[in-house]
Amino acid sequence: MRARPLGRTSVQVSALGFGAAPVGNLHSPIGELQAQATLDAAWDAGVRYYDTAPHYGLGLSERRLGDALAHRPRTEFTISTKVGRLLEPHPAPTGSDLTAGGFAVPDTLVRRPDYSRDGVLRSLEGSLERLRLDHVDIVYVHDPDDHLDVALGHALPALIALRDQGVIGAVGVGTNTVAPLLRVVAEAEVDAVMVAGRWTLLDRTARPLLDACAERGVAVVAAAPFNSGLLSRPYPASDATFDYGPAPESALRRARLLGEVSARHGTELPHAALRFPLRDPGVACVVAGFRTPEEAMSAARWTVTDLTEEAWLDLDTAAARAADVPLS
Repeated sequence: MRARPLGRTSVQVSALGFGAAPVGNLHSPIGELQAQATLDAAWDAGVRYYDTAPHYGLGLSERRLGDALAHRPRTEFTISTKVGRLLEPHPAPTGSDLTAGGFAVPDTLVRRPDYSRDGVLRSLEGSLERLRLDHVDIVYVHDPDDHLDVALGHALPALIALRDQGVIGAVGVGTNTVAPLLRVVAEAEVDAVMVAGRWTLLDRTARPLLDACAERGVAVVAAAPFNSGLLSRPYPASDATFDYGPAPESALRRARLLGEVSARHGTELPHAALRFPLRDPGVACVVAGFRTPEEAMSAARWTVTDLTEEAWLDLDTAAARAADVPLS
């Protein structure tokens, strides 16, 4: 899997990035051995870009990622983490973070939104400690939708200063909504945006964002290509999830149609879903999360194997035909 430049920066990413939320026990726990085996399998398959955040498992994702990469040559991999949520001692733990944060970990810590300069520096310091690193390559401002003015006025300038000093390699913003990213691209000197779930085989609403990024020389990292589960199986089941909740019937129908078209061309829906974002030249890489070594290895194979032009034509036609049906 060849290294690819992140836009105009010197940072390199693999076409497939490892989204480390699942190894932070997203929705349900996975054991330490399974988490490390999954990370090792991704490395063996050629993955060299790893994305994490303090939010993921209240730091568990960062710790596990740090453990897995501790014996790897630092010049051979790229890591991104995020700022905007500070981890602090929980004054009244309930025993689990599942309800509050969605991760199956003890809630001994609590997240506090902080998009100030000091909050950025404190968050990054904690991430480096958990990752056991002296620097990270990319830092994203995480989900600033409700704090966009503060993020633009304080968090991003702080990160841009660190980039200009050579402390980090690239600055970005990551969220699952398009409008805030459009404003960021227009107003800030960012290197990349991470858009989750909005540039997928099923949901292509990030098209205006990709166009804006192309005009400004900003790289796009397309995350959540399976729309949090709906596109991860050849034929989506009735209990499939879409954007972290139960998939609405309209989304199920559209996903199943795309699965049927994929099958007619001798491939599977998750293969098409993983390859779709990479068709646009502005997309530097696609980031997906994995819970097992088998998932990581399958994704790596799909990433380096394109579909035929005939398959893409039929998939695009099917997607366009269903585009006027709301997804929710």
